[in-house]
Amino acid sequence: MKNRPIKKFIFALSLVAFLSGIFAAGVSASSSKKGKDGELGTLHASMGITCAQCHENVKKPAAVPMLKCVGCHGPTEKLAAKTAHVKPRNPHENRHYGTEADCNLCHHQHKKSVNFCLPCHQRFDFVVP
Repeated sequence: MKNRPIKKFIFALSLVAFLSGIFAAGVSASSSKKGKDGELGTLHASMGITCAQCHENVKKPAAVPMLKCVGCHGPTEKLAAKTAHVKPRNPHENRHYGTEADCNLCHHQHKKSVNFCLPCHQRFDFVVP
């Protein structure tokens, strides 16, 4: 019976240490640079662009609206002009969306970007940053 308060104290101390470790790991993970090399979120962060500049509500980030993208990267017509030389077809001007395809169809901030055209059009093997 004499050891019971000591056991409770050791248990409480162990629990505090365990929870502190979990908390510290969570803080470290949330403050570290997210994403892997090649992901747009990492690229933007390396240029000093903060999460809040694209995601207005960083507590509940959602996909960046296309208007935010074109606010920095230029109107969709200018993007289409920049990629006019891409063969076999300009990815920023196509028969499905014209010049108004949502940027998020291909370009992802926190995972690898994808070629949205490729599943249906095997010859459109574009490199997507």
